[in-house]
Amino acid sequence: MPEDKSRPPQDRPWENGWTLDTTRTPGTRRLYLAGALAVATIIACVAAIAATDNETGGPSKTARDGGSGLISFSSQPPAPTTPPPGDSGLSSVSPTPRGPRQQGAEPTATVTATPKPPKSTASKGSSSKPHPSVTYRSVRSVNYPSRYWHVDDGYVGLDPVRGSESREDSTFTLVKGLANSSCYSFTTHDGKYLRHRDFVLRADRNDGSSLFKQDATFCPRDSSYSAAKMLESVNYPGYFLRHQNFVVRLERFEYSSQYLADSSFQLVGGLS
Repeated sequence: MPEDKSRPPQDRPWENGWTLDTTRTPGTRRLYLAGALAVATIIACVAAIAATDNETGGPSKTARDGGSGLISFSSQPPAPTTPPPGDSGLSSVSPTPRGPRQQGAEPTATVTATPKPPKSTASKGSSSKPHPSVTYRSVRSVNYPSRYWHVDDGYVGLDPVRGSESREDSTFTLVKGLANSSCYSFTTHDGKYLRHRDFVLRADRNDGSSLFKQDATFCPRDSSYSAAKMLESVNYPGYFLRHQNFVVRLERFEYSSQYLADSSFQLVGGLS
């Protein structure tokens, strides 16, 4: 039967020659176990915090404070704001290029506003008034509808229309009468007025005299022909312009069909 070498009871270490092991410090195994548990706890905490940071999508940062062995975690920075696609209608800020920065100078920025449709240039309530339109007229004969008043060598005749120069000399500006604003005066393209002198109609420069103003003023009267007028002299009442031998003259009124036809004219649009 083998010899029983089992460990003697702890309460009697002196029996069978068994003694305590004095080469190991009492409680060393417990210290090792406690230290290993502490290290495992710290590692588990670090792993849990890292997993939480990864779930939020923000990178975790670690740093050691001067070799002290402590671990610190920084807070997650706010995510940058991204403007919505398209024109948001807000102003955009862009840096302004400039030279070397002076001491104490602050950076500047230029605000570029969203472009707006241009406004109309017409000002509201403008004081400017429209200029009166110029009235151009040519004078056509009733009984010779292909012939018009025409200035030739200073005199007014009844001629057919020819080239551009003839059209220009047959076109007049109709203005208010120089001696009576309710009547007519006729001006040529070169600034002369039609006036009667020696009972013949001609083109002359205005000399500013009262006689000239009266000679150059004619009042419209109703004619027996449709859309036609008779032109009576202001300073010779009862005298009307008529054509005779294709020359426009001032003659006394008479009751005859020939006179009524020769003294009736239609004021039509300018030929030139």
